[in-house]
Amino acid sequence: MPYPYVLLSAAVSLDGHLDDTGPERLLLSSPEDFDRVDEVRASVDAILIGAGTLRADNPRLLVYSPERRAARVAAGKPEYPLKVTVSGSGDLDPQAQFWHTGGEKVLYTTDRGAERARRLGPAADVVPLGTDLDWRLLLEHLHDVRGVRRLMVEGGGTIHTQLLRQGLADELQLVLAPLFVGDPDAPRLFGPGPYPPGRLRLRETRQLGDVVLMRYEPTAPGTGPLPCAADRHWLRRACELAAQCPPSRTAFSVGAVVVAADGTELAHGHSREGGDPAVHAEEAALAKLAPDDPRLPGATVYSSLEPCAHRSSRPVPCARLILRAGVRRVVTAWREPDTFVAGADGSGLLAAGGATVVVVPEYEVAAKEPNAHLLGGEPDGTATRQS
Repeated sequence: MPYPYVLLSAAVSLDGHLDDTGPERLLLSSPEDFDRVDEVRASVDAILIGAGTLRADNPRLLVYSPERRAARVAAGKPEYPLKVTVSGSGDLDPQAQFWHTGGEKVLYTTDRGAERARRLGPAADVVPLGTDLDWRLLLEHLHDVRGVRRLMVEGGGTIHTQLLRQGLADELQLVLAPLFVGDPDAPRLFGPGPYPPGRLRLRETRQLGDVVLMRYEPTAPGTGPLPCAADRHWLRRACELAAQCPPSRTAFSVGAVVVAADGTELAHGHSREGGDPAVHAEEAALAKLAPDDPRLPGATVYSSLEPCAHRSSRPVPCARLILRAGVRRVVTAWREPDTFVAGADGSGLLAAGGATVVVVPEYEVAAKEPNAHLLGGEPDGTATRQS
């Protein structure tokens, strides 16, 4: 279930408001930030807003720079990114600027909303998602059908809140404007409700005129069988660790990261770490933690390759080490092939022990890259899997 990279973009006042309650849109960004937003728009495949933002602001969502549009065309992309909106009711003004400027448009709605949205005519591709709006179905459709790899979400607050609460936002680009709104009825960026735990990671701060851009990424792992955006971040890190492994012709190169429920990295490891030719990635990572660490039962182990269920180099395979540590959630990029161990099934062993195993196949290519030399031919019959 691959999704696009989801980038949330918003500007807020010092007291957290997106706008005031006046008839005109409150301009929070500086000229320098408006240019940055134009640059980001030019870099993505699609821009999404909610129906409330479409009705309130009547935006065009264009890339304004001719040079940036020309660069998109030169790169084989449409002149403008795909414009996307979401409405459960389908009750949208067919005269809004959104429909009559820029490139292609798509409306995601419900089965009921699709009937009402027919009055938009050929202005938009109307995609019903069933009886209710489902963000995962929407993102999957954008990725698989529309070819969207990077999605910029410009609001409003309800959309941002839903995507963050469901763990589907990869990045938050937040601009802080030096003013107060002070109106309790003015719209806020985020609404109440259960958000993923822990602190977001600050990736960048940048002054743009009199405003400040802050870029954050979520870090808290998911809690069930569905991957969240932070799961992808940590699995990508595990794949990067795999690339650091000393080369071997008789063992896989694997990286592993142990992450607490609040998004704190507890430990990491990789195959053959420290010059030990037999150490596995998950084993190396868990060995750096006390067995009674109270954070382990709520932690997630990320491994670029499915943890082993059988091994000859040590008495306990990694799947059992994970279970003994109390970890009950594992995220991996690909299942272990029969290269060294026939019928390997670490996922089955983990599941039998009560752990949830999540496979995120879009990272399979990255996980296999440091092992490409092992996957093209017949292995040595005496080799054993080293991860």
